[in-house]
Amino acid sequence: MQHCRMRTIPVKQTTVRTYSRRRQLRPRRDLEAMEQSRMQAADLFEEGVIPAEIARRVGVQHQIVSQWRKAWRRGGRDALRSAGPAGRRRRLSGDQLQTVRDALTAGAVANGYYEDVWTLPRVAELIEHQTGVSYHPGHVWYLLRNLFDWSWQRPARRAVERNDEAIDHWVKKRWPQLKKGRGARMR
Repeated sequence: MQHCRMRTIPVKQTTVRTYSRRRQLRPRRDLEAMEQSRMQAADLFEEGVIPAEIARRVGVQHQIVSQWRKAWRRGGRDALRSAGPAGRRRRLSGDQLQTVRDALTAGAVANGYYEDVWTLPRVAELIEHQTGVSYHPGHVWYLLRNLFDWSWQRPARRAVERNDEAIDHWVKKRWPQLKKGRGARMR
């Protein structure tokens, strides 16, 4: 019995960005290379080669070749062409995304807000104002993280009444008086 060697499906070599410990983006499939495999199979169909031999030559399983052959018989080579990337299309075009990125980079004050802090509702409002496409504020976070590679930042909040001199005095003078000495026992 002769073992046939299966070829792996081609994948574009891209860096895999990790957003959390649980979730990793998969590398994208190389749709052009996959279509070339189907076109090679179509050439072999036209020559009358049996599906098992086509599977061996192309490097896929024979069940896949049977599916391709069925589609080829119904619609010819056009039935084997790539339908493009799967999934839902983006609601914002590349130009619109760049417009939003530029507006966000300019800052909140430049876009009419009184303090220079972006919140998710503000970003959603900006996107709708700039592009006419509305997003729920909860979904805006996925856009910022996945499309722009931005991370969540919390602004440094300081009380208006903060007195740095009093804090330094407390840390240097009062805290040493309050903390336990070297001989204190802990249970």
